[in-house]
Amino acid sequence: MNIQRRIKIGIDVGGTFTHAVAVDIKDYSIVGKACVPTTHTSEYGVARGVVDSMMELIRDHSIQPEEIILIAHSTTQATNALLEGDVAKVGIVCLGSGIEGKIAKKEANLQDIELSPGKFLPTCFRFIDTSAVGWKNQVPGAIDELKAEGAQVIVASEAFGVDHPDNEDFVAETAFSKGFQATAASTISKLYGLKVRTRTAVINASMMPKMLDTANMTEKAVRESGIAAPLMVMRSDGGIMDINEMRKRPILTMLSGPAAGVAAALMYVKISDGIFLEVGGTSTDISVIKNGKPQIKTAQIGKNRLFLRTLDVRTLGIAGGSVPRFDGDKIIDVGPRSAHIAKLKYVSFSGNEDFKNIEIKKTKPVDGDPSDYMAIKPGNSDQYSHTVTPTGASYYLGLVKAVGHGSGNMNNITDCFNSLSAKFKKKPDDLAKEILEISADKIKPVIKQLSREYKLDENLIQFVGGGGGASAIVPFTANYMNAPHQIAENCEVVSAIGAALGIIRDSIERNIINPTEGDLIALRQEAVNSVIRMGALPESVEVTIEIDNQNKKVIATAYGSSEMRTKDLGVEYKTQDEILNIASKSFKKEISELDIAGNTDFFFVIRHKKVSKGFLGFFGSVREDYRIIDAEGTIRLQVNNAVSSVCTIGGIKQEISSLIQNLTTFGDAGALVPDIFIISQSKIVDMTGLILEAQILTVCEIELKDIPDSETVILIASAKQ
Repeated sequence: MNIQRRIKIGIDVGGTFTHAVAVDIKDYSIVGKACVPTTHTSEYGVARGVVDSMMELIRDHSIQPEEIILIAHSTTQATNALLEGDVAKVGIVCLGSGIEGKIAKKEANLQDIELSPGKFLPTCFRFIDTSAVGWKNQVPGAIDELKAEGAQVIVASEAFGVDHPDNEDFVAETAFSKGFQATAASTISKLYGLKVRTRTAVINASMMPKMLDTANMTEKAVRESGIAAPLMVMRSDGGIMDINEMRKRPILTMLSGPAAGVAAALMYVKISDGIFLEVGGTSTDISVIKNGKPQIKTAQIGKNRLFLRTLDVRTLGIAGGSVPRFDGDKIIDVGPRSAHIAKLKYVSFSGNEDFKNIEIKKTKPVDGDPSDYMAIKPGNSDQYSHTVTPTGASYYLGLVKAVGHGSGNMNNITDCFNSLSAKFKKKPDDLAKEILEISADKIKPVIKQLSREYKLDENLIQFVGGGGGASAIVPFTANYMNAPHQIAENCEVVSAIGAALGIIRDSIERNIINPTEGDLIALRQEAVNSVIRMGALPESVEVTIEIDNQNKKVIATAYGSSEMRTKDLGVEYKTQDEILNIASKSFKKEISELDIAGNTDFFFVIRHKKVSKGFLGFFGSVREDYRIIDAEGTIRLQVNNAVSSVCTIGGIKQEISSLIQNLTTFGDAGALVPDIFIISQSKIVDMTGLILEAQILTVCEIELKDIPDSETVILIASAKQ
């Protein structure tokens, strides 16, 4: 019987191209790819390219509407709108009374918000005293006054509105009834801090008119094509959300392009620990994956802090198309301008040009740039039309193993480097290495900084490259820094794959001092409810809880999927021998040196013990390193210098208390409880964000409450360094 395919479509909007890809979730195989120029100048903006690429993909690869179970896309529209100041004027209705009201009147009046140099978000403001009799009757008039001042969208914000949002909701509903789009600040963030919360809500609101038009156009085109599948949008924290949620919180799509690449690193490349480098033609996005999770930070727009969590992505102006700069016979820099921006062609992908007899000159790509970028005139041309790039250098040195959009022209690359060798009085190999060393020296300090900030175990770090320019940058940089690396399969469309495979995700943050068991249960359930509303199946949802003691807040992050992958869909489980072989490669040890510390129906916990001899050859210390590998053969967790324990659900609290007692360390901040992971049935419960034994035991009880006391679980614990 012919089983109908179950296909997810992912679309990534890049600076130059919009890529679409279809993934069969049975085995994550690629059904097809499509690519169209990004439609920056269309009256519908980049949404036009999203629709065009999707329709080309469906047409060229004979995909039937009923085969599609989900469509998800990243978008640059929110980020571009903020950078370019293409936003709506926002009217702020501030509510308050007494001394709190006086403070709120000052805090919430934001004036014009600087988004980027020379670009501002204009606001206008009204204050309403909620202690006045009949204050609600003032709201329609205040909104009319704001409209007269040019407000296109309304934000309602009240001191401590997160505790009692009814007043904010009333203002928003009144604005809706008068034809405005509106945002209650308490729906954007649950954190205290009126100024930052209002600012976050205002920036969200300023994008709503344009993003609503985009969402409507995209959804209309999808539905008219006969596709009934959910339409999702990439979030800045690496998850996806339903398009209806995007209509309410467009701010969550900021930086969704880099987020799509990280989602692919997790779901498609299946990295548990590593540095992900997504390399395009102009820039490289660098991010950290640790314990199978991307690292998150608080977002900023210009100098303005927001109550918004985004992936911690560091962007550098060095990539596959970066143009060298020179002075005399010396290469002095590479980038940040790319061949695309400089309107120069790649030697690497040239055709019949003659690069045996070239001329070079200095050029200025854009007004205000240095005038020392390299332009090359082929021997059979009268135009300085080409340039050499890290892509060409990497091809010349034989480092390109993964080909994205097309293979390089090795004859032209070789001729060009031989010609440049004579002009720069260096061997061609040395010249290619110099270009790549300059590039790597820009990336190296960022990776070192990320390693320090996130306390990465050097023994677990690997570089993973994605993007069309991955082979131009990642192999040389990894070798330069003595780190292993891999290039993602289908690297040129890895972000589109990430959009297709993205997990539905949301985080709920609240300011809570000394959170109780009830606080944690309530916050966890709020996060679960949020992702279920956004389209996640209830049985797929998992939650992590982090307690930020310094900022007095608790963060519950829920993850879920819109579909379940099961053996019925063709998922093949590995044998025990195959699992051990995977672990052997990861540890770089013989299988005979490994043992199975425990297993569930879905996970194997593989251990390597290293015994260090002490003084005069006597027994010294034992170090245990672990790999937790799922039945499909993916390494889901790597923990070095840890201990493990196998127990039942009935005895788990006692075992956790024992591990905490034995592994707690002490630092400047006091007692540091160990990092603890629970491997139970088909999920890993991550306790690393918790700081007290009582909190760990509470979360343990919440997560395992539906499992019988006799069920076996495995604990992994590692002392904090």
